[in-house]
Amino acid sequence: MAVVCLGNICRSPIAGVVLRDRVAGAGLADVVTVTSGGTGGWHVGGEMDARAAATLDAAGYDADDVAGHRARQYDAGWAAEADLVLAMDAGNLAEVRRRAEAAGTAEPGRLRLFRDLDDVDPGADVPDPYYGGDDGFEEVLGMVERTADRLVAALPDALDGDRSGGRA
Repeated sequence: MAVVCLGNICRSPIAGVVLRDRVAGAGLADVVTVTSGGTGGWHVGGEMDARAAATLDAAGYDADDVAGHRARQYDAGWAAEADLVLAMDAGNLAEVRRRAEAAGTAEPGRLRLFRDLDDVDPGADVPDPYYGGDDGFEEVLGMVERTADRLVAALPDALDGDRSGGRA
């Protein structure tokens, strides 16, 4: 599973950390891999935004996972490798789809918005907190946690009970 935002320093790394936590908690870490990337390349190799990291740290997420994040750029090949590519907003979803179509790896059902399973506002964007204050990062974390819980709860059925070689 891949989560994608614009620069891979705020939203998608938050989602990556939360999803890895939830996947491990569900006992699915042996069959579900979570990665993150950005459609833009200007932060490649950089750390997670300090406000995103502080928000995750304050919420008790794995400090090594937070500190170990290095921004990566989304590659169209991810659409062929991951069973699910989740974009944080409609603009990033359009870019992911454009790249997948150009590479011949487009499978529309596997390229979706992150909040498609959100029970509060399904299909809505995860807003970019970069230009705002700390409260924006807390808002994003709440959306991500809520949606990640629903997403991970759906994984066992999506994996058809196959814990021996499935991928997500």
